Amino acid sequence: MNVSEMLLWAFVLNLGIAFGAGLYETKIILPQWFKKSGSGYVLDTLSMRETDTGRKFWGFVTTMPLTLLTVINLVFAWQTSGNLYNWWLSAGLITLTERLGTFGCFIPTAIKLMKEEDISSKETTTRIRTWILGNYIRMALNFIGWIAALKALTLYN
Repeated sequence: MNVSEMLLWAFVLNLGIAFGAGLYETKIILPQWFKKSGSGYVLDTLSMRETDTGRKFWGFVTTMPLTLLTVINLVFAWQTSGNLYNWWLSAGLITLTERLGTFGCFIPTAIKLMKEEDISSKETTTRIRTWILGNYIRMALNFIGWIAALKALTLYN
């Protein structure tokens, strides 16, 4: 196994872990943070701060490792050809899109929500709804990128 194949394997594994952990967070953690109340949400900032999944988990799984693996895999994918090139580059670009959305919107919004003072305002509910929708989009991009990376792995050599 050469370096590029090992990097692709690492990319596939990290994407799979990120997707599984994202499903867990969506189903178990988010309902603790965002409690439905009538037509809106009530934000539990204490729960968000106590769990602090961003620093306690995601930073070690995706923030740095997946971002670095994405960039490195894009470099290596660029040097291939044929179907491997198409699938590997697609996986990298899809994941890069997810990473950019995470850094550009998702993380800053989570930080703002953790500092929120009026936890049941209309603006907070709108922010939470947008964050939840963004989470589903991120999960979809993560899943599609993972499938494309798996396909690329099947085409390797």
